[in-house]
Amino acid sequence: MIRSVAITGATGFIGRHVAADLSARGIAVTAIVRPGSRHQAPPDSTVVRAPLDAAALREAFSGIDAVVHLAGVVAAVDARMFAAVNAEGTRAVASAARDAGARLIHVSSLAAAGPASASAPHREDDAPRPVTPYGSSKLDSERIVKATEGLRWMILRPGVVYGPTDRAVLPLFQAAERGMLPLVGRPDAAYTFIHVDDVVRTIVSAVEKSDAAGTVFVGHPTPVTGAGLLDAIQAAIGRRARVISIPMPLTYAAAIAADVAGRIMRKPMPLNLWRYAELAAEGFVCRVDRMRDELGVTARVSLLEGMAQTAAWYREAGWLTR
Repeated sequence: MIRSVAITGATGFIGRHVAADLSARGIAVTAIVRPGSRHQAPPDSTVVRAPLDAAALREAFSGIDAVVHLAGVVAAVDARMFAAVNAEGTRAVASAARDAGARLIHVSSLAAAGPASASAPHREDDAPRPVTPYGSSKLDSERIVKATEGLRWMILRPGVVYGPTDRAVLPLFQAAERGMLPLVGRPDAAYTFIHVDDVVRTIVSAVEKSDAAGTVFVGHPTPVTGAGLLDAIQAAIGRRARVISIPMPLTYAAAIAADVAGRIMRKPMPLNLWRYAELAAEGFVCRVDRMRDELGVTARVSLLEGMAQTAAWYREAGWLTR
């Protein structure tokens, strides 16, 4: 029986939701928070400030049954930052979890597998082919986990995660409010999305099923196109917006300009050449059979329902004006 869980990245979007769910189940949650972080720790958790360092984490994980590793970098100017945090940070977590006798639930990303179309979605056993430094760093992190001798582990690869408190899709909602939405990327591309509530259910199931192991994709079984995403956002805010398709050559030119600006300002930009590589791909779609068969979880929240929930939260938080 699981009595205690440590969460790295506990102050992040997914981490806060996982911490709240586990606490509600009566499980003692230890929130691993980066020293100097100004983000508020999840309520009902024991806060331990520790870097992604094996010695510090070994002490933090003492007496813990399981570790959920969510800490990582999703945007950076320098590719070396992805490797330093996502790969080497995972090495420290895996080593510390092994030494503490804790089982590791490592949350990776569909980006580690690379592109795949809706007509030929990825399976977990397919050869990975990431197209960005972020995806490569996540794949490296998985290899580190698998190579850590004596570690009990499970790897989860979520698709695009969205939901209340997430800021990633907020700009699209704000654009829809203003009456104009950009449609960027290949028109035939599709993506695996999943609402944060379904991600939490999957992570909690992985924690509770102590004999479960291996790699599992996490997503809703219905792929989402760019046009479908914009339709769901418009339905969520209750108004139609003018959708403008952005030609790929123009997107590429904008990516180059943003890449230069980001390097000058030392600040990650929403669009850069790495992001363009994802937009130019055939999509990022995976099968989720193993999620159902191994963990007993099928995504419940449809895109329309999930975007409506997200919009309602944005309004309550004052992030949307209507």
